[in-house]
Amino acid sequence: MCGIVGIVAHDAVNQSIYDALTILQHRGQDAAGIMTCDGKQLYLRKSNGLVRDVFHTRHMLRLRGSMGIGHVRYPTAGCESSAEAQPFFVNSPYGISLAHNGNLINAGELKDALYREDLRHINTDSDSEVLLNVFAHELQQRGKLAVGDEDVFAAVAGVHRRCRGAYAAVAMITGYGVVGFRDPYGIRPLVYGKRETPRGTDYMVASESVALDALGYELIDDVRPGEVVFISQDGRLVTRQCADRPEYAPCIFEHVYLARPDSIIDDISVYKARLRMGEHLAGKIRRERPEHGIDVVIPIPDTSRTAALQVANALGVKYREGFIKNRYIGRTFIMPGQQQRKKSVRQKLNPIELEFKGKTVLLVDDSIVRGTTSQQIIQMARDAGAAQVYFASAAPPVRYPNVYGIDMPTKDELIAHGRSVEEVAAAIGADWLVYQDLDDLVDSVRRGNPDIARFDCSVFTGEYITGGVSDDYLDHLEALRNDSAKDVRRNAEQEVIELHNNA
Repeated sequence: MCGIVGIVAHDAVNQSIYDALTILQHRGQDAAGIMTCDGKQLYLRKSNGLVRDVFHTRHMLRLRGSMGIGHVRYPTAGCESSAEAQPFFVNSPYGISLAHNGNLINAGELKDALYREDLRHINTDSDSEVLLNVFAHELQQRGKLAVGDEDVFAAVAGVHRRCRGAYAAVAMITGYGVVGFRDPYGIRPLVYGKRETPRGTDYMVASESVALDALGYELIDDVRPGEVVFISQDGRLVTRQCADRPEYAPCIFEHVYLARPDSIIDDISVYKARLRMGEHLAGKIRRERPEHGIDVVIPIPDTSRTAALQVANALGVKYREGFIKNRYIGRTFIMPGQQQRKKSVRQKLNPIELEFKGKTVLLVDDSIVRGTTSQQIIQMARDAGAAQVYFASAAPPVRYPNVYGIDMPTKDELIAHGRSVEEVAAAIGADWLVYQDLDDLVDSVRRGNPDIARFDCSVFTGEYITGGVSDDYLDHLEALRNDSAKDVRRNAEQEVIELHNNA
């Protein structure tokens, strides 16, 4: 999960890209980067950290130009080095930079082919750099001194033929324009819009529509699966379908957790999808426990609020904000390291005792992934005096790793893998646990856009929409993503930093 943005405007874009990345900060808190283009000159600033920490006034003043792209990252497949902050850049051809949200499942094969056949060197372990070099090579194969629309479309068609997995990307071709494209399944989201100004029409491509809204852009459309949007430096917008067999199969977890509720993704309101999740969840509670005895419904802030409110309304039970959130602590789901996640929960949430004391409480969360957060929150509710603590998940059990750009790593770190619902309830300390049914989740989202035939639900089913996900590949991801491996890499990087500082 990352956030990307590309803008072609008639005035400087540095502040607009900064603002868009700040709005998309929920999609990644590990690193941020902006690259701008002023005619033929490129300017780059990127580093680990939040947007507000990476960019200071001196950096913003250097990011000149009316065209640029930006990225906020959280690491997948073990990528946590500051060297892997995006955008990435290659000199040949033309000078191309790229920011990417997703994950390529054949990155290893592509990296080898790029070296042996395309004579290109990959400098990091990031699959985003692989994607950039595939695009650059396909564009170079056109053999032209100047770039035209057809060259861009042909290059992305080549990317679709070679790359497997999830990719929503923005690429900037120096002196020519910004390209936005999405994989043939549309797994990760990408939208584009326009803003009329006295000097002409500005265009933006971004991960979520909320970034367009906040900057005064009008949403034109989603970038469809396999589609390319090319915005030339002089302000022309052209689109083309460049995949042979595109099929809508977006990631359903965007609606469960990743996206902001005020976003519209694939013509589906995230907010309304979460309301429907609450309706379905309440229906299941009534079926399984008609005499539930629930005194109060309390959400785990922030993502579950919408579903929890609808659960309370449908059950005819009081809804209360029982936890106060410290907004200066990041999202625990995307924090590296189990110890850091454990520590952050207690720092992030504080219970209001009077909402718990002596009551049967239903806690509602968007999902249960590792289970450690749920376990601590349930204990906090008991410490605040709750008589009984029920727990409801707006998503089905997460039992399988994600391979398309969400850091749900090893199956052994997923609490629901290999456990029954009753066993999970015992593990997290709940008196009763209820999960959303998968059919109900799909209905909640699809009702917003019935034209979408299926979704990627692989974290719930283990069925990967692109195919080609072998046990060997999953074992490889597990070796990269498990907490102990991340700790080793983090410690090694810290040692390099300390050696550099002491030199």
